[in-house]
Amino acid sequence: MFIVRMKKGNWGKIKAFLDVQTSEGFTMKGFKLIEGVKGMFVGSPSQKGKDDEYRDTIWAERELKDTLTELGNKVYSSDDGVKCQDNYVEPVEVKKETISF
Repeated sequence: MFIVRMKKGNWGKIKAFLDVQTSEGFTMKGFKLIEGVKGMFVGSPSQKGKDDEYRDTIWAERELKDTLTELGNKVYSSDDGVKCQDNYVEPVEVKKETISF
């Protein structure tokens, strides 16, 4: 898993937007690095519904969310984009599961 782009800024509690790419080549855009009561964490992309409530468009298990938060914090706190241009992060091993349909 890689963070391929991070746009830092200050939008209230949101400190950055980031895009994540899997080792299989899927790119997911719109993750947010949010400053919460217990520190920074990565929030999933969301979309506003007809009832004006925001709903997550990507769901992940706790282990994967924790990995994304760790990567997001690492890139956010680095001045040089963690060794690479455009805030690219070295691959991280994530537990792979077989998907069956």
